[in-house]
Amino acid sequence: MEINGLPLELWRLILSYLRLPDLGRCSLVCRAWYELILSLDNTRWRQLCLGCIECRHPNWPNQPDVEPWSWREAFKQHYLASKTWTKNSQDFESSNCFYLFRRKKDRRVLCVGPGCEFDNLRSALLSASAYDRIVLLPGVYEEQSEIFLKAPVEIMGKGKLGDVALLVSFDQHCPTMRLCNLIFMPAWFTPVVYKTTSGHVQFDNCNFENSQLQIHAPGTCQVKFCTFNQSSINVHSVAICLLENCEFVGSENASVTVEGCPSLDRNWACKHLSMLAKSRSVLLQTSEAPFCNMTKLESQGHLPIRNTRTCEIVVGEDLGNIFPASQTQGIPKRGCEKESDVIGNPSMMHKEEAVTIDTDSSDSELSISSENEDDDESVYKLPYQAHSLSHMLAKVIHGRLQTNGLTALQNDYELKTLPQELQKDKESQSLASAVQGCLIQKCLFRDGKGGIFVCSQGQARVEGSIFRNLTYAVRCIQNSKIIMLKNDIHHCKTSGIFLRLGAGGLIAENNIHSNCEAGVDIRKGANPLILCNRIHSGLRSGIVVLGNGKGVIRSNQIYGNKEAGIYILYNGNPLVSGNHIFQGLAAGIAVNENGRGQITENVIRENQWGGADIRRGGDPVLRSNLICCGYSDGVVVGERGKGLIEGNTIYGNKGCGVWVMSSSLPHITNNQIGHNSIYGIAVFCHKDDANDYLANQGGNENFNDEGEAANWENDLESEDERLTSRRPISVALVESNNINHNGAAGLYVKSSEALNIIGNAIHANHDCGVAVFQSSQLTRIASNSVSCNSLGGVLVEAECRVELRGNGIYDNSSHGVTSKGDGLITENDILGNQGCGLKLCQSADMKVSKNRIHSFRGYGIEMLDQTKALVQDNLIFQGKSKKTILQQVSSTEGCVLQNNKLLAFKKR
Repeated sequence: MEINGLPLELWRLILSYLRLPDLGRCSLVCRAWYELILSLDNTRWRQLCLGCIECRHPNWPNQPDVEPWSWREAFKQHYLASKTWTKNSQDFESSNCFYLFRRKKDRRVLCVGPGCEFDNLRSALLSASAYDRIVLLPGVYEEQSEIFLKAPVEIMGKGKLGDVALLVSFDQHCPTMRLCNLIFMPAWFTPVVYKTTSGHVQFDNCNFENSQLQIHAPGTCQVKFCTFNQSSINVHSVAICLLENCEFVGSENASVTVEGCPSLDRNWACKHLSMLAKSRSVLLQTSEAPFCNMTKLESQGHLPIRNTRTCEIVVGEDLGNIFPASQTQGIPKRGCEKESDVIGNPSMMHKEEAVTIDTDSSDSELSISSENEDDDESVYKLPYQAHSLSHMLAKVIHGRLQTNGLTALQNDYELKTLPQELQKDKESQSLASAVQGCLIQKCLFRDGKGGIFVCSQGQARVEGSIFRNLTYAVRCIQNSKIIMLKNDIHHCKTSGIFLRLGAGGLIAENNIHSNCEAGVDIRKGANPLILCNRIHSGLRSGIVVLGNGKGVIRSNQIYGNKEAGIYILYNGNPLVSGNHIFQGLAAGIAVNENGRGQITENVIRENQWGGADIRRGGDPVLRSNLICCGYSDGVVVGERGKGLIEGNTIYGNKGCGVWVMSSSLPHITNNQIGHNSIYGIAVFCHKDDANDYLANQGGNENFNDEGEAANWENDLESEDERLTSRRPISVALVESNNINHNGAAGLYVKSSEALNIIGNAIHANHDCGVAVFQSSQLTRIASNSVSCNSLGGVLVEAECRVELRGNGIYDNSSHGVTSKGDGLITENDILGNQGCGLKLCQSADMKVSKNRIHSFRGYGIEMLDQTKALVQDNLIFQGKSKKTILQQVSSTEGCVLQNNKLLAFKKR
C-alpha cells in the first residue's frame, strides 16, 4: 500500500500498535516506510523503550527527566547490550556461518514458582541446558547453600522490579550468564550474592540489598541499570568490568573496590565490552561544551584602571669618561624634541632620543623638556642620557594598560581545552584512550561512605558519573591509576578525590565543588594529571599537594574556595600551569612548610588574601603569572619564605604588589609590578607591621588522613634533588623589576635583615620611589632607575644603613635623595628633581662621592642639623637659582667638602 493513501497522522496511529518484530519488517519495505518508522521516535519507540523490563530510562539515574536525542537509538543500544552475554562463540569456530543456526532451536523457557514445572531455582538450574531462559514468578526464593552455575543460562524475574527476590549465593563456573529484573539479598551464611572467577556475567535492571558482588580475573561482568543499596562490587585484577547507569546508595565502605593490576588473561567477553565502552565514552560526545571554557562568572566585570598621561625623558649625548661606562654624563645641552615629532619621524632619533613613559597626571609636569615650559626654564634644564634601564620603562609605553588593557592581557592566558591539552601531551593521550580495568559510566554514588577505591596497581575509568553526599568520592593508592572524565563530585564530607602512595592517572573536565575538605588531595608520591576541571566552592582548599606529592595541574578553573585555591606544603612539588585561580576567600596559591612547585603562566585574580602566599620554608618557582585585582597583596613572602618570583605581572591589587617579611629569602626578578593600591614592594620586620596580616593565609587544613598521621617527614626527598638551575642567594634580592604607578612608595623597606635592590625601574609611584624606614642591616640600592615619583626619589630615615650606588634618580616631585641615616652615596645621577638633589639632615652620616647632581630650583646638596658627611669628587650643575651646596650644620667639623666640580650654566 502506498503511504500517500492515508494521512501521516493516521499511519502513525496504526503503527503505534505494532510490536517490535513488525516494526522491523515494515522498515524494510522501502525508504518511505523506513522514514515513516523512524518518525515514531517520540511515540511508539518511546513506549517500547520505557516498557522494557530489562532496562530503565536511558538517562537514569543521573538525568531521568532529560530525554535522549533518539528513543529508537536508545532502545537499540539497550537491545544490543542485553545480547552481549550470548556472543560467546568459542564452541562454533569450525564454521563461519554457524552463527546463523546457533541457539535458534532447542532454547527452552523454564518457569519457576507456584503451579509451575519447578518449585525452586536449584531444580530448574539442574534441568536447564545451555542458553535456556529461567523465568521466576513473583515471590521470594531462598537457598540454604551456595549454588554453582555450570551451564550458561538466563535468569529473569517476571513482573515489575521488586516482585522477585533471591536470597541466594551464586558461584559461576560457566562461560557466560545473564540475570535480569531481580532483587538480590544475602543468604544467611554469606554477604556475597554472586561470584565469578572465569566467566562473564551480565546484570540488567537488578537491585542489590546489603550484599556483595565479587568478580575475579579472568572473569568479567557487565552491570546496567542496577541499584546497589548498602552493597558493593569487588573487582580483582579484572581485565575489563563495565558498570553503566547504576546507582550506589548508602555504602558502609567503598561502593566499588578495584584491586590488582588488570590481568593479561582475558576471556571471550573482553573485546565486546571494550567496544561498548569506547562507543559510549564521553570523550566522543562533542555536543557538550567542555568544562574548561571560560565561564560567565570569570568573564564578568571590568576593573577600573587609572587614566594615564605621558612625560618625556630627553636623552642627550655622551659627556665624557668621568664615570664608568654605565654611568654616563653630559655637557649641558638643550634637547627638547616634542613627543609627536620624535614618534612621527623616527629618522630624527639619532643622537638625541625621546622616550615616552606612562605616568599619572603628575608625570607631565616633571618632564625636563615639557612644551609648557617657558624658554628661560628650558634653557636651564639639564638634559641627560637615559639610564640603562630605560628600556624597561619603554615597555610601559608600548604595553600601555588602558581600559581594555587588562582584558587583553588576560586573553594571553586563555584556558586550553582538553583536546588541546591532549594534543600536546602524549602521556595524557595514552591515559585518555586507555580502556581496561573497571569502567564506570553514567553512575550515581550518593549518601554513603565511599564511592570508588582503587588499590594495589588497580585501574579504573570513570566517566559522566555523579558523586554526592559521600565521605569521599574516589580514593586511589598503591601505584594504581584512575581516569576520571566529566564527572560531578560535590558535598563530600572530606576531600573529593584522594591520591596516595604513587597513584596516578588523568582527572579531566570534572566539576568538583562544595566539598568539606580539598577538592583533590595529592600526597605520598602520587603523580596525577589534573586538566581542565572546575574546582570551586569548597569549604577548604581546591587542590592540596603535600607529603612528597607531585602532579601536573593545568588549565583548570579554581575559584570560590574558602581556603587556598592550591595549597602546597610538606615537600609537595607539583607543576601548576595555565590555570585560572580566582575569587577565592583566602590565597590563590599557598606554599608553606617546605612546599615547592613550578607555578607558571597562571591567572591568579580577585582573591581575598595574597595571590600567592609563601611561608615557613616554602620554596616555589613563581614565573610568568598574571596576579591581579586581588583584595589584598599580589604576592606574600612570609616568615622563612623563599622562592624565585620571576617574570610575573602583578597588577591592580588592593594591597601591596609584593609583601615580604624580612626573615624570608626570596629572589624577586623581572616582574611588572604596577597600579597596586599601596606599595609596589614592601619589606617588613616580623615584629612590627607583620602583625597586621594574618599568620596563615593558606588556611588551617587538617592534613591527617582519616585518623592516619601525616608522616610526611619519612617521604621527603633529599635536598640534592632540588632544582640546581637557580642562582643561589644569601640575601633577599629584588632585581630587574619594573615598579610603577603604585599607590604609595614603589619600594618600602622596614627590615631587620640585609636586602639587595638592584637594577629596578621604579617609576611614577604616588609616594617616594624608595623609602627606607628601618634598616639595621645594610640595604644596597644599586643600578636602579628612580623617576617621576610623586614625592622624593629615595628617602632614608634615621638609624638606617644604606648604600646607594650607580642609580639614576630623575624627575621626582621632591628631593632626589633625602637621608637621615648612615651609609654611602656614590656614582649616582641625581638630576631634574623638583627639590634638592641631595638633602642630608638630622643625624645623617654619609659619604657622598662621584655623583652627578643637578636641581633646577633647589640646592644641589643641602646639609642641615647635626649632619656628618664626606662630600668629594662630585659634579654639581648649577640651576636657575644659582644654588649649589648649602652647609647649615651645627658643627662644620663633621662635614668635609673636597674636590667637587661646580658647573655654571650660560645662556647662548
